[in-house]
Amino acid sequence: MQRHRLAGSLAAFAVLAQTVSCSATRESAPVSPTPADATFDGKGPSNPASVREGQDIFRFDTFGDETFWTDTMRMHEVIREKVSPATALSVGLKVDVNALPQAVRDGIVNKTIDLTSPATTVALLELGAVVGLKGEVDANNTLTRVGITCAFCHSTVDNSFAPGIGSRLDGWPNRDLNVGAIVALSPAPTRAQKDVYNSWGPGKYDPRFNIDGLNMPVVIPPAFGLRNVKREIYTGDGPVSYWNAYVAITQMHGHGHFVDPRIGVDVDNTPPDLVSSKLDALRAYQFSLETPDAVGANSAAAKRGRDVFEGVANCASCHRDKELTDVNQNRLHTPAEVGQSASYAERSATKLYRTTPLRGLWHPPQLQGPYFHDGNAATLEAVVSHYVQLFDLQLTSQQRSDLVAYLKTL
Repeated sequence: MQRHRLAGSLAAFAVLAQTVSCSATRESAPVSPTPADATFDGKGPSNPASVREGQDIFRFDTFGDETFWTDTMRMHEVIREKVSPATALSVGLKVDVNALPQAVRDGIVNKTIDLTSPATTVALLELGAVVGLKGEVDANNTLTRVGITCAFCHSTVDNSFAPGIGSRLDGWPNRDLNVGAIVALSPAPTRAQKDVYNSWGPGKYDPRFNIDGLNMPVVIPPAFGLRNVKREIYTGDGPVSYWNAYVAITQMHGHGHFVDPRIGVDVDNTPPDLVSSKLDALRAYQFSLETPDAVGANSAAAKRGRDVFEGVANCASCHRDKELTDVNQNRLHTPAEVGQSASYAERSATKLYRTTPLRGLWHPPQLQGPYFHDGNAATLEAVVSHYVQLFDLQLTSQQRSDLVAYLKTL
């Protein structure tokens, strides 16, 4: 199990970290959506067939990225030789309990299945039980190929069977996943690259490192609650499908062609094109993923905190309307406005920051921080303190506490 996760982590972050090397066919047409494309396609009833197709893509489609994770990064060798389920779980990989036959579940409980053996990881991959990691196993039980899917970073489990083993929670960011540590197990990166990967820590990755060579990891964001949010990612570079294409092609190293002259990116991994035809269904599934149910929404403190949020703290001036963001009014903010580092924004297309929709902020143990794009606020208390100082807010201790209680309900 752990091996699956480890392989998945390695794969996902290796993609992020490695310099793109592909035999580009420059005459091919880019298939990624442009940043100007419509973003509210999810409004209204969704087509159930598209949602089901998108779920399969989100969970199991690698877009052909095995050519990178296997042929270049040799992650299949690392997994089958070094990654036991115990190791995989320790770096945040997750196991889908619903993919495990009853005999396997029983073997884990009664300890007749060896969770310290890489062979067990290979068996779990053959069952399709490692979330976000897809493996091919031959007749000799040898792992021959491995790739990663969207679920690698953007799904976790509910721990209903054991820590790290449970039912899938699609769209929930895997904040336990130490992608950098996983990627660093590959024999392909240089020593300097491995040092970068090992510096990231759980729940973070740098989706620009393989583009500009800088090291500024960000917190893995949720992929739920996106249906009515106009621009995705911290810097608001484009709609959901823009970022899906960016990640699938430039980070996962799937087969497609992504172009954005604003950031100087033209990555062509075709032929074949295994991405563009899947973007609509993938978006439909993401738009179907609702924010987790609120925790403690009816408490007296939360009700008082909402009054603080909308009143004296004036949070609602930017966290507007039902989506709790002003990005739908086409507003982005300078780093100085929000008190964040300009360095990461400078790597983006906008050079600005989007007001983050406040969704699923607190749902332990899976969702409990850190916050801001770089995770520099470990807790919601630290978030409130940041804005109290930035805007010189005159909040009492009670008001701060109540505001945190309200934020935990979002």
